Amino acid sequence: MINTTPTLPAATWRDYLALTKPKVISLLLFTAVCPMFIAARGLPPWLPLLGVLVGGYMATGGAGVFNMVLDRDIDGHMRRTAKRPLVTGVITVRNAVLFGLLLSVGAFVILWQTANLLTALLAWFGLLFYVFVYTAWLKRSTWQNIVIGGVAGSVMPLLGWAAVTNGLNWMAVLLFMLIFLWTPVHFWALAFLVKDQYAAVGIPMAPAVLGNKRTLQQMLIYAILTILASLTPLVLNEAGWLYAGVVLLLDILLLSKVVILHRQVDDDREVDRQEALSLYKYSMLYLALVFLALVADRTLSLTLPV
Repeated sequence: MINTTPTLPAATWRDYLALTKPKVISLLLFTAVCPMFIAARGLPPWLPLLGVLVGGYMATGGAGVFNMVLDRDIDGHMRRTAKRPLVTGVITVRNAVLFGLLLSVGAFVILWQTANLLTALLAWFGLLFYVFVYTAWLKRSTWQNIVIGGVAGSVMPLLGWAAVTNGLNWMAVLLFMLIFLWTPVHFWALAFLVKDQYAAVGIPMAPAVLGNKRTLQQMLIYAILTILASLTPLVLNEAGWLYAGVVLLLDILLLSKVVILHRQVDDDREVDRQEALSLYKYSMLYLALVFLALVADRTLSLTLPV
C-alpha cells in the first residue's frame, strides 16, 4: 500500500526563530536597552548590556513561543498567522514547548549571572504575565485584553534599569507607564486592519467588540495620557531642551494621527485602512524616538558645557 500522506520538510533554525516573534522583540529589546543608558547617564557596563541583549531576547522569545503554542487553534484561521510553524506542522507542540522552556530558563540564568537577580525575576514576571494572564486568560475573555496585557511589554524598561542599578526608582516606573499607556493606541491601530479576522475566531479585540467609534474614543484618551507621560520628565526637570524639542514634535504627530481617525468615525465613515496602518507604523517609530531622545538628552547633559 502506497503512503500518500504528505511529508513535511524538516524544521530549520529559521522556523524556530519565527516562533520567537523577532519583529516584535526588536522594539521590546530597544525599550530595555535604552533605559540602561538613561540610568547610567552614558554607556552602561558591558556585561549587563550584553546580558540584557541576549537574556532579554531569550525571555521575550520564550514568551512568544508559548503564545504560539496556546494560540495554535486560532492562528490557522487568521490570514496573518496561518503560516506560523505550529500551524503548518513544521514544528511539533512538544518541540516548541521544549524550545520555550530552554529559552525561559536560559534567560533567567544569563540575566542573573550578567546583571542581578532582580533583573532575572523581572524578565520572568513579564514572560509569565504574557503567557498566563494575557494569552491564556485575557485575550479570549475581554476587550481590555491588550490594556491589561500591556503590563508584560511594559516590564522591559524596568528590566533594563534594574540591570544597571540593581533597583528601581520613579524614573523607571515612568518609562513603564509610558509603554503601558502607549500600547492600546499602537495595538488597536493594527486591530482595525484585522478586526474581521479576530471576530471570526472569537477574540474580543476592541474594534470588533466595541465598534470603531468607541474604540477611537478610548484611543484618544490613551494618546493624551501617553503624551502626558512623555512630558513628565520635563516637568520633573529630568530632561532638557533636546528632549523637549523632539518629544513635542512626536506628540503633535501622534495626536494628529489619532484625531484624523476619530474624525472619520464622527462623520459616520469607516476607518481608513491606510490611515490606521500609518498610525500603527508611526506608533512604533514614536516610542523608539522618545526613548532615544531621552538617552541623548541625559547623555549630552553631562558632556555639554554649562
